[in-house]
Amino acid sequence: MDVDNLNITLDLVAKEKDISRDVLVQAIESAIETAAKKVFGDGRELEATFNSETGSVDLLQFMSVVDEVDDDDTEISLEQAQLVDPGAEIGDELGFQIFYLDKDKDRAEAEDKKYGDILGISQARRTFGRIAAQTAKQVIIQRVREAERARVYEEYKDRQGEIVTGRARRFERGNVIVSLPRAEGILPAREQMHRESYRAGDRVQAYVKEIRSDARGPQIILSRTDPGLIYKLFEMEVPEIYEGIVRIVAVAREPGERTKIAVSSRDADVDPVGACVGIKGSRVQAVVQELRGEKIDIVPFSEDIAKFVCNAIAPAEVVRVLIDEKNETIELIVPDDQLSLAIGRRGQNVRLASQLVGWRIDINSESKVQELKDELRYWLGKHLPAFDIDNIEYMFKLGFHSAENIINADAIELTTIPGVDIEFAEKVQDLCEDLIDARQANKLWPAGGRQAAVERFGRSAGGRSMSLEEGFAAGDEE
Repeated sequence: MDVDNLNITLDLVAKEKDISRDVLVQAIESAIETAAKKVFGDGRELEATFNSETGSVDLLQFMSVVDEVDDDDTEISLEQAQLVDPGAEIGDELGFQIFYLDKDKDRAEAEDKKYGDILGISQARRTFGRIAAQTAKQVIIQRVREAERARVYEEYKDRQGEIVTGRARRFERGNVIVSLPRAEGILPAREQMHRESYRAGDRVQAYVKEIRSDARGPQIILSRTDPGLIYKLFEMEVPEIYEGIVRIVAVAREPGERTKIAVSSRDADVDPVGACVGIKGSRVQAVVQELRGEKIDIVPFSEDIAKFVCNAIAPAEVVRVLIDEKNETIELIVPDDQLSLAIGRRGQNVRLASQLVGWRIDINSESKVQELKDELRYWLGKHLPAFDIDNIEYMFKLGFHSAENIINADAIELTTIPGVDIEFAEKVQDLCEDLIDARQANKLWPAGGRQAAVERFGRSAGGRSMSLEEGFAAGDEE
């Protein structure tokens, strides 16, 4: 560093590091003060000031004029003070310039001869230039780093929740260090999609998940898995979303695999799904391409939870929706040939639909529901003959078609069934718990098996055979 003329150096560094020149000036002044105190002693009152005309830093030591000197580093007697300034008085503060640079060696010697060793630094002054350069360099480097960190934090602190684009620069323990404009971001391994891999120089577009500020400087945490990336990508591709006409209400995502988004429109003339899909799928395909082929389902949002869940489970068809508001659970009944489609591969479709709606979703096929109904008809008819079969059928219409439905309901809800009071309802719930135990123990059906019991005791899948009373009268072989 050319300490003889720092103006040029300051301008170059300020431009290269994109740091304010004032910050650099303060760093240099602090560096000279630190170096001076290291040489002359921490107890001295020293002040460094950058002189823009000469391009160097002036160093001053201040001394208080006193009657009796107790501290040689900060006090000077009146007699000595008047050698420097004949008009000095008790209580005055005198400033002495310290010539510490090699170019000022002659001036330093002249000062010593003129005033004697008033400051007690004449010998130390000879080595100050070398030590100052080393100490100042360390202080300046540290201050420049701090200034760079502060600049990065100020620039990015308000960008959380945005998308940034950079280049993969290097790799550290599975994390990708991404070069951003005037900063570096970290794409942790946990925030990377499992199907993606990067090489140095690859383009990386990611979501700014978090900005952390710690002793090591600001850390810009990026993500490729956060649902926020979906919001922002669609905002970039769909003008209606950017303008606020179309709104993404909810996102459910399994990164790298599949995403479901629910959209709504504030304008009745704008189809939210069509706006997001674009002409010939151009808009959604742009998002899919950025996500390396991740499948995206776009469904219309509805305030009607039953309609919304049917949209969310698409492309599967739904025959019936049963809603348990108390437990925030929805049961969907689908045709047998739609069951695997509704559940999806490894349960993905129903899992994403559940995340999108925010409720638990149970799916049963029509044949499974019929089986559950057969269980109830048989079990209740066997252990509770007073429960008329017509009332059981009415119970099914209310949505209580399985032992689990009945156990999870409030007993008061069962009293809507004709002839059922609260005491009878609790008895029905107790019997349903016994039914589940019998099912698990494989002791539910009589010796003839389920089909024989169904044919004797109530309605089978093919229609009604006989009443429960008639079936039991014919004999129950267990």
